[in-house]
Amino acid sequence: MEESASLGQFIPLHYHYNMLSDTHRLQGFQEAIHAMVRPGSRVLELGGGTGVLSFFAARKASKVWCVERNPELVREARRILSRNPGAERVEVIEADAFEYLPPEPVEVVICEMIHVGMLREKQVPVLSSFKQRYREKFHAPLPLFIPEAAIQAVQPVQQSFDFSGFHAPVPLFQHPYSMQSDTKGLGEPLPYQILSYREDLPGECTWKGEVTVTEAGLLNAFRFITKNILGVVPAENRTIDWFSQYLVVPLEEPLPVERGERVTVSFFYRPGDPLETLSGSLAVMKD
Repeated sequence: MEESASLGQFIPLHYHYNMLSDTHRLQGFQEAIHAMVRPGSRVLELGGGTGVLSFFAARKASKVWCVERNPELVREARRILSRNPGAERVEVIEADAFEYLPPEPVEVVICEMIHVGMLREKQVPVLSSFKQRYREKFHAPLPLFIPEAAIQAVQPVQQSFDFSGFHAPVPLFQHPYSMQSDTKGLGEPLPYQILSYREDLPGECTWKGEVTVTEAGLLNAFRFITKNILGVVPAENRTIDWFSQYLVVPLEEPLPVERGERVTVSFFYRPGDPLETLSGSLAVMKD
């Protein structure tokens, strides 16, 4: 498999089917799209998958360009959209999001190529490329982006890596809206990066900082949290948010800690890197 495929350019079809069952994700995007797409707007979706977000946009937009690179998904999006009202306003285009630009300026861009920590998938590189090419072609203000921003945070935890008696300290994914009985938080989540898609986007995600331990335990992992700000509703003084899956990354050497102690944690990776880049760079040290 080519690297671009293994790092999120070709998400398997069944994964997109499963995403249709993610109620928090779909309801959040539906609400944000309804709030930010004005009647008659022109909308571009980069990485359209099954076309569900383009469908939400087509309820108010006059035209939606839904861009998808995977030929299998292109066929499936066209098939599914044809069974839904408003499909005539959605044009599914087989193209690479790193290269495609719409034939005319748009008011809104939807892009959900998001993995926790901005790892694996290409959200940041795709939008960085898009903004540069869009300005060069249209010499126009940037459109609105859905999501608008993201907040990245890291939390020290004590994690059980016992699987029916089999000890396996491996990266774990957790549902952000469910209780995690096998995870004990040893400190508060600390933001390490804030991304605004209208601003210049970073070429790396790197952090070194102090974490204060609030609960004694065995520090054997860090939990990475990505809060996606799908939209801002100024009139109601609120944001529309969606959390990506949490990622728990084990430490090579667990560290006993006491309440009140401080530990220094550091890591480095680039947006779109594989998980191994983060886990390989993660280091912790007692002060």
